[in-house]
Amino acid sequence: MSGDGQSGSARAHFVLVPMMAQGHIIPMTDMARLLAEHGAQVTFITTPVNASRLASFAAHVEETGLAVRLVELHFPAAAFGLPDGCENIDMIQSKDLLLNFFEACAALREPLKAHLREQQQSPPSCIISDTTHWWTNDVARELGIPRLTFSGFCGFSSLVSYIICRDNLLKHVTDENELITIPGFPTSLELAKAKCPGRIPIPGMEQIREKIYQEELRCDGVVLNSFKELETLHIESFEQVTRKKVWTVGPMCLCHQNSNTIAARGNKAPIDEADCLQWLDSMKPGSVIFVSFGSLTCTAPQQLIELGLGLEATKKPFIWVIKAGDKFPEVEEWLSDGFEERVKERGMIIRGWAPQVMILCHQAIGGFMTHCGWNSTIESICAGVPMITWPHFSEQFSNEKLVVDVLNIGVEVGVEGVTWWGHQHKEAMVTRNDVERAVYALMDEGKAQEQFRVRAKDCAIKARRAFDEEGSSYNNIKLLIQEMGNKTNACG
Repeated sequence: MSGDGQSGSARAHFVLVPMMAQGHIIPMTDMARLLAEHGAQVTFITTPVNASRLASFAAHVEETGLAVRLVELHFPAAAFGLPDGCENIDMIQSKDLLLNFFEACAALREPLKAHLREQQQSPPSCIISDTTHWWTNDVARELGIPRLTFSGFCGFSSLVSYIICRDNLLKHVTDENELITIPGFPTSLELAKAKCPGRIPIPGMEQIREKIYQEELRCDGVVLNSFKELETLHIESFEQVTRKKVWTVGPMCLCHQNSNTIAARGNKAPIDEADCLQWLDSMKPGSVIFVSFGSLTCTAPQQLIELGLGLEATKKPFIWVIKAGDKFPEVEEWLSDGFEERVKERGMIIRGWAPQVMILCHQAIGGFMTHCGWNSTIESICAGVPMITWPHFSEQFSNEKLVVDVLNIGVEVGVEGVTWWGHQHKEAMVTRNDVERAVYALMDEGKAQEQFRVRAKDCAIKARRAFDEEGSSYNNIKLLIQEMGNKTNACG
């Protein structure tokens, strides 16, 4: 992909400020690549610890000559009561420190402003920052440039979240299980209070959420990692209720044409990619269930064991990603106490980070059991893989509604409760029978299962069309760069 994307004399210079969490950083690195491939200049703001995780991304940028520069700002962890070097949400040991983390992020305001003021040769044209970085609006205003928000949500969940905040729907609801009707939503929608996007039951977070919402009202537009053809009705409704320009530029993961950059995306996997591909090559097309719950989910050891027993009962081949955590030794003991031996012919277990896009794109994968984070969901859509939905918290439950009820490319595993980030959960909420039933419902040889596969493949075709030259997302990226470049030249 190439093209200058603009007609002005000075090329647009975008400043990207991601939230320091893998699920937020990864799509922002894809955004940086896309903008640069279309001819823009990009400054990517990070911190030393997060920069070390971006070594593959930095190497690729340097190798290809893309105009992307990583800028490391000192993260004031200790000043806000965090352990030194605690610079990513996945490093926070207690939910009680989340508020400290957000406050430490906000303290980057002055260092960021000072850095951007120094860029006399190529002043920034626009800041695109994570929605949680409400304070970047102040920086943009002082520099006299637009600020666009990026939440990592799809249009469906963005609209749900906005309406809930705008109408203060949760304020007087005390029962976490009470169903909330979302007024003004283009289709009928109800969600339990606990399952509403933006809910983080931690003291002090409501004030942060209010600041985020107020700055959303003042921002100059929204960037979504989605595409118009996937959720036209909800994206148009989102534009109407917010009165903001919504730039759909996804699926951004499709910027990876090279197998090496696909495998290295996000972090270094603990397995050899060649071994993983060789194992997948040995399986029949569409026969493997891939199980992965993202970087921030906290699955109870007993729940992991129940999940494993369910996978074993299906008799189907599987790849299962297990994130290391505080209770991992307990699960490790169970795995080595007969389970791995019993499933060794048809099961691959990956401990830690996995090359998810590479795995999903392999023809052997027939289903994806996912926590419904949007990155994972859109990656599955791009690969044409139907899903088993197992949401844990936040907007994952509304993403499930999109996948199951609107797109009809997945089945629910049957989660009733919420697995809050940062909370300890001891019991299993989904049984081995639930797992077995969902796998059969998605992957058996029947007419209903074939329809899941057909619809998923159709979504993948639409995704590729939107992203490729002259597609809706391709054109949006060019227009975005052109518009911001024109603002730069008008000010200059």
